[in-house]
Amino acid sequence: MDASSEDSVAASAQTDTAKKQLRWLKPLLSVFIITVTGWLFVRYLHAHPDYVMRLRQTHIGWIIAILLADFAAITTLALLYQVLVRMTGKRLPPTENWLLTIYSSIANFFGPFQSGPGVRAAYLKSKYHVSLRAYFFVTLFSYAVYTVLSAFCLLVGTRPWWQTTLACLLAAGVSALVIRRVGHKRSGKLSEVHITRRLVVALTALTALQITFICLRYYLALRAGGAQLSLGQAVSYTGAANFALFVSITPDGIGIREAFLLFAQHIHLVSTDAIVTANIIDRATFVVFLGLLFMVALGLHAKDRFKS
Repeated sequence: MDASSEDSVAASAQTDTAKKQLRWLKPLLSVFIITVTGWLFVRYLHAHPDYVMRLRQTHIGWIIAILLADFAAITTLALLYQVLVRMTGKRLPPTENWLLTIYSSIANFFGPFQSGPGVRAAYLKSKYHVSLRAYFFVTLFSYAVYTVLSAFCLLVGTRPWWQTTLACLLAAGVSALVIRRVGHKRSGKLSEVHITRRLVVALTALTALQITFICLRYYLALRAGGAQLSLGQAVSYTGAANFALFVSITPDGIGIREAFLLFAQHIHLVSTDAIVTANIIDRATFVVFLGLLFMVALGLHAKDRFKS
């Protein structure tokens, strides 16, 4: 046997050993993820007993309506994430994309600094060899679309059209500058990125639809808390809340979102008491929603779907 054959046999043996080790590791990793996630739910509810109390005081009809809005929003988000993956030249099976959306949403809620995109990027890198630079760039592009549409929402409901136009142009200009600068610094390292017109249209439409469902969710939470407001106020309120995404250093932006909403109170004209009450109802319901999603993920045998 020559040297090359010996090297090939040795490499094959190492690969088999690695696969055996991985087969033992996967069940342990799955149990660890499930345990940690369950612990996070329990710990979060223990730290926020007012959420449970508020849910008990809220009519079940409002809770169901908010949960339906959440389901519509996350379904749209899953489709949007598929578009981002396609911008990197890859495609995920629908069920796998759904499960990854569920896990990244849970991470986004409990983790600081919007942990969800990091979870997705790490998974796509490990299984599909998607460049972290490429996924970071397309995520940045999606944030730019989100920023412009949120600026539009912030002012269109209560302000003159020219102020809305200026805000959108400013948001688009800043976003374009950031994307251009990042793209220039990483020129030659983004060969995996395929941002076509069709994908841009799909991304924009899905982002607009997602924000629409988020607006419905906030509107229902405000009404559930007893607030009386117009549709324009709800749209403006949503625009202000959306900007908290970019400085969300606490789980689900606790305190950050409220600060943005209070800062923009002269625009959306929603009272302070209504803001506080609605955010408690919204977060409490969303914890229930994430718990339901987690049960769905377990029911779909998610751990068996995530194979490397």
